[in-house]
Amino acid sequence: MTAFAQHFTFEFKTGLRNPNQLLLNYLFPLGFYALMGLVMTQINPGFKDTMIPAMAVFAIMASTILGLPSPLVESREAGIFRSFKINGVPALSILAIPVLTTIFHVLITSAIIVATATPLFKGVAPSDWGAFVLVALVTAFTCGALGALIGVISANSQATVLWSQLIFLPSMLIGGLMMPLSLLPKAVLPFSRLLPTSHAMQAFLGLAYDQTTTFNPVVSVVILLTSGVLAFGLAIYLFNWDSRNQARRGHPLMALLALAPFVVSIFLQ
Repeated sequence: MTAFAQHFTFEFKTGLRNPNQLLLNYLFPLGFYALMGLVMTQINPGFKDTMIPAMAVFAIMASTILGLPSPLVESREAGIFRSFKINGVPALSILAIPVLTTIFHVLITSAIIVATATPLFKGVAPSDWGAFVLVALVTAFTCGALGALIGVISANSQATVLWSQLIFLPSMLIGGLMMPLSLLPKAVLPFSRLLPTSHAMQAFLGLAYDQTTTFNPVVSVVILLTSGVLAFGLAIYLFNWDSRNQARRGHPLMALLALAPFVVSIFLQ
């Protein structure tokens, strides 16, 4: 337990000291939040109604999907995981600690957004804070697990950029962050159901804001949680201690199983 706490503390401090991690954990999401508060609220005053959950989800995506995979790949390529294996550190700890520390950073960033959005930009606060915190934790866990899975299956740091952007860019366009899902064309809506941000926003709006939603918000929470558990389990199963070791317990394409709950959601809702 002491070793776990020391490893956790080290990883948490790395997120503050490493320039790349500091950028993705704090500077990028908070800078984008300030820009949206200054510009988007003027262009579209209705954005104030969803600004707080949208920017919280954006912060989660930036830290987990964009920021989490590369350090995992870099550590594997540097042989750090190999030394961990020699010293008896389990794969569960190697993956769980970066996910947990990233979630802690995300919660700090989200707290700053929640605390400042109303006084600075007249963002609408949630009506149910308990539901807001619950959905935020589930979303952070799911995206953290997906980020860890991307880091595990990526052959190099360049590959992490590709896989991360396949989730991040569509999420920005059709994931319900910049515009409500109800405004999307009907032909596009099924594709939005494949994105964690869509379900996160529907859960926030339905459970924390008591608004009418396109998806069932309770089902969206279940889908997010199921995908997160699958993603983290697959990350542990597919984990590779050494980039030179070509033998794997499963093919990287098995990672697509983590998206199964989102595919099922097309037919459930």
